[in-house]
Amino acid sequence: MPTLTAIQGDITQQDVDAIVNAANSAMRGGGGVDGAIHRAGGPAILRDCIERFPDGLATGDAGWTTAGELPAQWVIHTVGPNYNAGQRDRALLESCYRRALQVADELGVRTVAFPLISSGIYGWPQDDAIAAAIETITTADVDVEQVVLVAFDAATYDAVCTQLDSGT
Repeated sequence: MPTLTAIQGDITQQDVDAIVNAANSAMRGGGGVDGAIHRAGGPAILRDCIERFPDGLATGDAGWTTAGELPAQWVIHTVGPNYNAGQRDRALLESCYRRALQVADELGVRTVAFPLISSGIYGWPQDDAIAAAIETITTADVDVEQVVLVAFDAATYDAVCTQLDSGT
């Protein structure tokens, strides 16, 4: 089971083996975390997405690409459920974390940085999104050693730390 810590920062700047992208099902870039990763990593990520995922990726699943110009070696893409569009099955959100960690294992990754999946424009309630991340990551049966949950802003970081400290 991996050790989980939280930081406030920019996921594209993390010095880890792999970063996780909260992608959309088309796998062609987008806004939020997805757009930031594609912008910072350069065109190699999109080229790899087009080649590796010609039909996109299903909600709750994960796959990998190169990390292009990012400090990480890999980007593990996962498609979170869109709460605002009625995708409210928490099992899909948990699957994102579980599948991303399984892909990390397949790649031999030891350190991974995750965003808080589905909690941005997809509208998953933040407290439950944090709880799902913590519960799934800390109980995963994988060889990944260290997971960093990267919060973009101070309020989210504080909320993650509160749940981590309470053992949620």
